[in-house]
Amino acid sequence: MSARLTLVLVVLLAVLGGGALLYYQQERARRPENIATLGQNVFKDLKASDIAAIRIVEPKATLTVQRKEERWVIAERDGFPADIGRVREFVFQALALKVGQSEPIGDKDRARLNLDESATQVEFAAADGKTLAKLIVGKKYFKREVENPEKARADGRFVALPGDAKTVYIVSDPLTQATAKSSEWIDRASFQVEKVKTLELRMPDGGGWRIEREADNSDWRLADAKPGEKLDTSSANAASYSLSLLELADVAPKDAKDTGLDNPVAIEATTLDGLAYSVKVGKLQGEDHYVRFSSSGTLAKNDKDAERLKKLEERLPREKLLSQHVLLIPKSKLEDTLRKRADLLEKKDDAKK
Repeated sequence: MSARLTLVLVVLLAVLGGGALLYYQQERARRPENIATLGQNVFKDLKASDIAAIRIVEPKATLTVQRKEERWVIAERDGFPADIGRVREFVFQALALKVGQSEPIGDKDRARLNLDESATQVEFAAADGKTLAKLIVGKKYFKREVENPEKARADGRFVALPGDAKTVYIVSDPLTQATAKSSEWIDRASFQVEKVKTLELRMPDGGGWRIEREADNSDWRLADAKPGEKLDTSSANAASYSLSLLELADVAPKDAKDTGLDNPVAIEATTLDGLAYSVKVGKLQGEDHYVRFSSSGTLAKNDKDAERLKKLEERLPREKLLSQHVLLIPKSKLEDTLRKRADLLEKKDDAKK
């Protein structure tokens, strides 16, 4: 090979090598600086055993779920029990969060993605109050356009870390539990009135009714029935049985106003098990009634029904706790019990059939 040809080959290799180096540098420049974070945990050092409180702050609401001895409670609801299953699930979801995508972000993008003042702030704290980790939660993330983003289930969520204001992350978990709505955190187990023996309803205007029966399979009787009045058995059964199916929608804050509980519909019920319940039903808050109740009495012993009575006895401490709060119970669960007297009677047309 001549010296001239060798020189040409050396120059050609240098040009090709320089081009490859330039291409590599350009491709590297195109990739995000934080590409190394993709697939990594959002919370690298957070441990479930260290978490003693979860604080969620929205622009108009704050909710604190904290560990008290062996249970979790909601501070803003006067220590009402939280659903431990939901708390555990939220913590595990947070620990499992991984960066699916990350992009640089400016002020306009932060506002567009609700990562500015409108964001939801999530804070995990230790028993001594020390902050363990924080997360800024923004808009839902969708892989494709949806008709109703507010109601549609998301494919993920836009989030940011307080110490990195210039980066937005996309995580695959929609983080639906990241809300300051107490209704999404409370233990929903309600008080329930089973095997009703007597049931009386008194309206604020003086109207009302009372039904009675002697045993579980006995027919209901309308107290003080007027001539021509005949109790509709199915309506009476529904009025009493509905009280055994009550559910909690939420718990009202301690300072709740205009509840209507100063002039309520009063429900008095006694049971075949020996218990008595006094229930006050107030105004509607959306689709839920404000409710307060108290219970008294001693469970009657019955060897034939021992297992059911044991479960009922185990519920009594929970009912005592519930009686200390103003509850919100769905209107649909009380409709059959809140009927007017005329709605409990057989219609004349029905009676002729």
